[in-house]
Amino acid sequence: MTQKQFYRSKQWKRLSRAFLLSKNYICERCGGPAEIAHHKQYITPANINDPEITLNADNLEALCLECHNKEHFGHGGATAWGLAFDEYGNLIPSQKERNSL
Repeated sequence: MTQKQFYRSKQWKRLSRAFLLSKNYICERCGGPAEIAHHKQYITPANINDPEITLNADNLEALCLECHNKEHFGHGGATAWGLAFDEYGNLIPSQKERNSL
């Protein structure tokens, strides 16, 4: 299974929604609105088929897009001019930019 297939699976969609709901859709790092159930131990080709990693709520963290981008792309950001990546790798306005619109 590829990461793309995993993140589109019914099992993942069900777990991520339930997990975010259990956290009241609040980012566990900044307290903002959480949009992503982030895997603390990253998904890799070696562990993609291990449900103890991929489908284990203890391995998840509720994050907003900005905190998720910081986790993956560093505090300086991977983009400029108020842009960030969403969970699918698409460029979108950053959380701060969206709040100012």
